[in-house]
Amino acid sequence: MSELRQQAIGIVETLQGRGFEALFAGGCVRDMLMGHEPVDYDVATNARPDEVAAIFPKTVLVGVKFGVVRVLVDSHDFEVATFRTEHGYLDHRHPQVVEFSDARNDALRRDFTINAILCDPLTGRILDYAGGQDDIRAGIIRTVGEPEKRFEEDYLRLIRAVRFAARFNYRIEDRTFDAIRRNAAKIIDISRERIGQEILKIFGGPHPHVGLQLLSDTGLLAHIMPEVDAMKGVEQPANYHPEGDVFQHSLLALRLMGQARTPEFALAVLLHDVGKPPTFERTPQRIRFSNHTEVGAEIIHRIGRRLRFSNDQIDFISSLARDHMKFVNVCGMKESTLKKCLRGRYFNDLLELHRLDCLASHGDLTAWRFCKQKLEELGREKIYPPRLITGGDLIELGYQPGPVFRKILSATEDAQLEGEIRSREDAIEFVLHNFPRPERE
Repeated sequence: MSELRQQAIGIVETLQGRGFEALFAGGCVRDMLMGHEPVDYDVATNARPDEVAAIFPKTVLVGVKFGVVRVLVDSHDFEVATFRTEHGYLDHRHPQVVEFSDARNDALRRDFTINAILCDPLTGRILDYAGGQDDIRAGIIRTVGEPEKRFEEDYLRLIRAVRFAARFNYRIEDRTFDAIRRNAAKIIDISRERIGQEILKIFGGPHPHVGLQLLSDTGLLAHIMPEVDAMKGVEQPANYHPEGDVFQHSLLALRLMGQARTPEFALAVLLHDVGKPPTFERTPQRIRFSNHTEVGAEIIHRIGRRLRFSNDQIDFISSLARDHMKFVNVCGMKESTLKKCLRGRYFNDLLELHRLDCLASHGDLTAWRFCKQKLEELGREKIYPPRLITGGDLIELGYQPGPVFRKILSATEDAQLEGEIRSREDAIEFVLHNFPRPERE
């Protein structure tokens, strides 16, 4: 048993020892029933917030109106919430009326049946008022009660349904699915930051391709990322892309990727060709997407800002999209250009994106194998050799600081990467031969 679970059980044991009802609630119960180790544990109780705060030595009152207290145990904190019902969701996100209640009503106010199960960890007793165990066995995402009512209460649940379905590879129950489609346009009433967080969780999960397909099928994609929805039906050259249009290509790349190394990488896979729809051009000879990488990078910046991604996240995703076509000529690059490419920022991620891009289209991995071979052959020392000469050396040689320094140092580095020079003395001789010093007045 993990330390985290032991500490959570200790909280339940303490509350029950004081005469209160206390149960594990929500996602931790769901995960335990699925055979997964929960990453956190929430406790639901009939103890009021002031009573919880009086029992435990370290607490933080984070949501007294909602009956929520955070109990700190060593380096962990646990959410302990009073059984409650909620009413009057005027902003379709936060309830205006909260009333303390009992376990049954607390369970029935929750979003989806699989998240509405309660458990007494001391006895193993399960309280399942909404049929969540049946839905776990059947692999179904279903709202607790009437779907329209649940979504009207909180529009974020529209995309959360997709997230849970993608995470567990479950089917969204028909009435729940239909309600999402009818209300899809309302997702934009939720804060962009919360939507962005859900998107990161969907594409950082184990089945990102399932998430993309569900976002598309429910109509949510057109409102959250219309730039991705626009990839549907955008034809590609059949000889390079037998898989179909741009959307199908990205969907297949995500499926081949599986669990992403990071959510940001998964979004780079999704968005690497997002610049193709606005650059589509059919000529008598062929289909073209001129400058689609640069256009795509600009679109990613717009998407990232809209969904409140960090600057680092936007930079990573857009950089991979901008550079993903660099592999077209990699086998013919001169040595210095190749080495600079291999040591480029995000290169390992870029190389993996290239592999998925190829596998989801023509299947030719020649450039990928070439790069892998070169990385092994050259090793870090030859790709990142120590600098042979510096700006200070140029000043000592009599050169005047200015823009020419960058030109000299770049040319010297290229000669080093090409193997033409190997020492500081070689570098000085190279500079003096190729860049005559200005005569002193």
